[in-house]
Amino acid sequence: MSGMGGRKASGRKTSGDTTGGEDRSPAALDAPYDGSTEARYPAPTAEEDATPAADLDLTGDAENLFDDEALLDDEEAEVGGEVAGGLIETVIEDGTPTGRLDAVLAARLVEALGPEAPSRARLQALVKAGKVTVDGRIVHESSRKIGAGARIAVELPPPEPATPEPEAIPLDVVYEDEALIVIDKPAGLVVHPAAGHARGTLVNALLHHCGDDLSGIGGVRRPGIVHRLDKDTSGLLVVAKTDRAHRGLAAQFADHGRTGALERAYIALVWGAPRAGGGTIDAPLARSTANRQRRAVARSGGKEAVTHYTVLERFGSGDEPIASLIECRLETGRTHQIRVHMAHIGHPLVGDEEYGAGFRTKVNRLPEPAHSLAAAFGRQALHAAVLAFEHPVTGEILEFESDLPDDLAALVEAFRAIP
Repeated sequence: MSGMGGRKASGRKTSGDTTGGEDRSPAALDAPYDGSTEARYPAPTAEEDATPAADLDLTGDAENLFDDEALLDDEEAEVGGEVAGGLIETVIEDGTPTGRLDAVLAARLVEALGPEAPSRARLQALVKAGKVTVDGRIVHESSRKIGAGARIAVELPPPEPATPEPEAIPLDVVYEDEALIVIDKPAGLVVHPAAGHARGTLVNALLHHCGDDLSGIGGVRRPGIVHRLDKDTSGLLVVAKTDRAHRGLAAQFADHGRTGALERAYIALVWGAPRAGGGTIDAPLARSTANRQRRAVARSGGKEAVTHYTVLERFGSGDEPIASLIECRLETGRTHQIRVHMAHIGHPLVGDEEYGAGFRTKVNRLPEPAHSLAAAFGRQALHAAVLAFEHPVTGEILEFESDLPDDLAALVEAFRAIP
C-alpha cells in the first residue's frame, strides 16, 4: 500500500490466464452462463477449504447467487433496513411491564429492532390479519391483556422495495469501463437504499453517473451491487454495470478469493496492542440477542467468520501501547466482521460506538492533538484500502489501492506523535 496520507486511489491491470487454461475465446465469453460458480472458479482442494462458497448462506437455486439481496451479508455491510420479513418471537419475563398486546409487543420490538421496528398502528393491523400468536395461538384482539411468561410471535411481512431515483452526487471514480465501475467511497455514504436511507446513496449516485451505460441487471436498469461497505467505512468498491459483469463478479465474491484473483485488505486503527505480528480470529458470528441491529460472536451456531490481521505499527511507548495500526484480510464476509472480531479480542476500532463504547474513556487520556482528533472523529477507524479482482469480461487482473482519507490519515499521524 502506497503511503498513509492524502486522498487518492490508484489502480493497475495485468493480463494472463489465472483460471488454469479456461477457454476465453469470444465464443466462450459470450456463451450463456449456467449459474454455476464452478464454471469459472473451481472448488478449492480439501486442504484449502472443505466448504467452498458456503459463507454467503445462499439458499434456493443457483440464480440467487446473482441477486443483490443474496450478497447482503458482506463485510462491514450496513444493517439499516435489514429488518425484512420474518418471524420474531419474544417472551415476557417476570418484572417486565405488561398490558395490552399491541403496547407490549411494540415496546419489545423497539428494544429488539430499534428505529426499524413497526409502529403500534402497524402491529394492530398485523394482529387483525392473524400474524400474531400468543403461546402458540393466533390472536385477533390487540387489546388482549398480556402477563408475565407469555410467549409472543409476530410474522413481519417483507417491506415493499422502492425504486431508487438518480441523484447528482459527486463520486470519486477510480476506474470505469463498459462493464463495471470502481468507486473510492467516502465515509458517510450509504451504499444501497434501505429503511431510513431512501435517497442520497451510492446507488442513487450511480444511476445518475452511469445513465444509459447501465444495460440492466436482471432486466432492470440498475447498478449491480456485489459487495458493500458500512456507511461510515471508507474505501474501494466495485459495481457491475451489466448482467454479465454482475454474474462474474458475484461468483468471485462468493468464492472470497479462495481460488481466484479476488483480494481485499482493510486498514484499521484499534485500541491497545494485539499480538505481535498478527494473528487469526476464527469466531462464528450471529445477530446479537440484545440488539438485532448488531452482530456478536455466537456461543453456539452462527455463521463461520475468519479474520486474519497483521500489526503494521504500534503507537505509544511502554509495555502497553495505546493503539495499533493493523491490516485485515477476510476469509469470510460477515456484517461488521472486522469490528466485532477486533472487539472480541479486546481491541475494538477507535471511534466505534457500537462495539467499542467501553473504550470511550481512553480518548480522555490521550495527549493533544490525538485527544481532540479522536474525540471529534465520529466513526469507526476503518478503510477498505486494497481491491483486486479478475475482470469478468476481459480476464485481466485489476488491482487498486486507496490511501487513507484525510480524517483517518490525520488521526493516525496524531497517534504516531504520541511519545
